[in-house]
Amino acid sequence: MNRLLVLTELFLPTKGGTAVWAAEVYKRLGGKEIHIVTADVPGAAEVDAAHPNTIHRLNLKRIPWLRPESLAMYARFFFKSLALALTYRFDAIHAFRALPEGLVAWAVARLTFRPVVIYAHGEELTTWGRGGKFKAMRFALRHADRVVANSEHTRDTLLEMGVDPARVTIIYPGVDVSVFRPGLDTTGLRESLGIRPDEKLVFSVGRLSRRKGFDQMIRAVAQLHAEGIPLRYVIAGIGEDADYLDGLIAEHNAQGIVHRIGAVSEADLPRWMNACDVFAMPNRNINGDNEGFGMVFIEAAACGKPSLAGEAGGTGAAVIDGETGLRVDGTSVETVAIGLIRLLSGKDDAMKIGQSGWKRVQMEFAWERVAKKTLALSRKMTRSDKT
Repeated sequence: MNRLLVLTELFLPTKGGTAVWAAEVYKRLGGKEIHIVTADVPGAAEVDAAHPNTIHRLNLKRIPWLRPESLAMYARFFFKSLALALTYRFDAIHAFRALPEGLVAWAVARLTFRPVVIYAHGEELTTWGRGGKFKAMRFALRHADRVVANSEHTRDTLLEMGVDPARVTIIYPGVDVSVFRPGLDTTGLRESLGIRPDEKLVFSVGRLSRRKGFDQMIRAVAQLHAEGIPLRYVIAGIGEDADYLDGLIAEHNAQGIVHRIGAVSEADLPRWMNACDVFAMPNRNINGDNEGFGMVFIEAAACGKPSLAGEAGGTGAAVIDGETGLRVDGTSVETVAIGLIRLLSGKDDAMKIGQSGWKRVQMEFAWERVAKKTLALSRKMTRSDKT
């Protein structure tokens, strides 16, 4: 029995890799004996009723007039977690980020003499400057009993921050291979946008953020279309760059070839992955804002599709260059365009690359395998705690 206290502000139905990771792994590690403390958000009741773990929802909203505005959030997180830790004898406390969860977990763990695990996802390590927030994050990571890094890139960043390498374990995120799989019905998707059978379809999904490289994709696709290559580009997602991307589409007169479709449902995302010929997210470093891993790449691979990724950040763990996709310089429109041509023209066998990605997902990234690695880490910590 795995008696764990899991702290994660992000949890289903909130979208995003961290929320999905927490929900998928811990439901495979146990039932009601695993307690998850998370934020109360719309739609939470339905998720909690179906999830096998015990879910505790809190109001974790920041209060703008309070200084610091996160003080009330930290207090609620801490007192609820401490109460649970004193009531149940947990084997360990897991925190899905260094802040706020990791700092709270460290404090509770020290008061209850339990080991603590903190997850590091990459981008948060390089975007918080060197002020008080960064120092608090570094303190939590340095004092954790174990830190889970989602890629080699994230591990290297942790070591640069002074985290003991003996305490760092790499565990890649996963994908639900029963949901993301080849052969799904894609009827109506291409037709809804008027995409002809002879046109190649390139697909992207994610938060509309500059680091994702969707702007470079618009420029590259417009360039290739002007050269006579029949293709369409579909962007799914919402975010702060929506107006910026719409402006680029208009600037390049690409309204007929680039389609922004907004948020897609959980049911439709794997269908779009199946409908495309290539998945693309040529990410780049924007003032330290990096892609820590890129779960969307392994979701595409699980559907048998090759990916075009950027060279920045930790995407090398998700996409093996020349084997499961291509990695290019995301700062260069020219290299992005060349990468697309290679995957779309058959110069690199896209079907063979997609098949290699699919096989790798089955071997390394199914959530069951991620759960086994997490279980092994928990058992190792429990044995160490008892000796």
